[in-house]
Amino acid sequence: MSAQGTDSGAAAPRPKTTALTLREKHQRGEPISMVTAYDFPTAKIVDAAGFDAILVGDSLAMVVLGHPNTLSVTMEEMLHHARAVSRGATRSLLVGDMPFMSYQTSTTDAVRNAGRFLQEAGMDGVKMEGGRSLVETVKAIVRSGIPVQGHIGLTPQSVKALGGFRVQGRTADAAQLLIEDALALEDAGCFSIVLESVPDRLAELVTDRLSIPTIGIGAGPGTSGQVLVLHDLVGMFDGFTPRFAKRYAELGAAMGEALRAFRSDVESGAFPAREQSYSMPEEEWQALVARLDRRLPGPRRRPRPARG
Repeated sequence: MSAQGTDSGAAAPRPKTTALTLREKHQRGEPISMVTAYDFPTAKIVDAAGFDAILVGDSLAMVVLGHPNTLSVTMEEMLHHARAVSRGATRSLLVGDMPFMSYQTSTTDAVRNAGRFLQEAGMDGVKMEGGRSLVETVKAIVRSGIPVQGHIGLTPQSVKALGGFRVQGRTADAAQLLIEDALALEDAGCFSIVLESVPDRLAELVTDRLSIPTIGIGAGPGTSGQVLVLHDLVGMFDGFTPRFAKRYAELGAAMGEALRAFRSDVESGAFPAREQSYSMPEEEWQALVARLDRRLPGPRRRPRPARG
């Protein structure tokens, strides 16, 4: 092959991550990285940052749509945002969060709605909240060829039953039930399990008992990987900040500062300047002025803001 046909200095493109990829990373002992995204530009940034997986989480109900919890987001809203994410991300594994009441009513509804995430929204799999009670539903979805990620511990869709956003598995009895839920979901065919808001020692114990990877959020460092809500991570949501969230930036404050600067420039007349404006050939402008002078009885001018 000629030198023109090769570029030894160029990095090979990152292959598309799949559920199998995560399993292989877990078997090699390599940590798995996951973060949420809800729109096209953010998905592009997350994908380019090299994350293994992107979750189109039902957390969008709170951080994007302004609801007090995740219960209000609909299937159509989830699909709308999932489609945008799939247009922006080409390499990360894409997981669509099954919203409240999209899989609880019947197995038929669950399979149909899970399929919509793949068929209509370009997702690679779906996530569902629940333990042993969900086993038959998970089995049916997996039989349909749809990868399923489980989610146990604090399950936000059950926030009313749980009495709020509380750490789960703090007693021996509760911890035992959580372990049984994890094992049941593994047996049902889940490719991974999210562990949310559980004691760190328990999360590590669950991880050690499973052959599939665990993704922690508020579950300590002993899980197979970690996930955070994007808006918590970059400082764009101040309605509620969980203890487990670490802020790596303050983009909300930076956006506010930029917006105030823009408003000030508009009010002072500093924006737009010549470099933000388009010009017109002088001869064309003079021709227009002459034409208007012949047709209009007098000048018609609107008031202009004073420039500082």
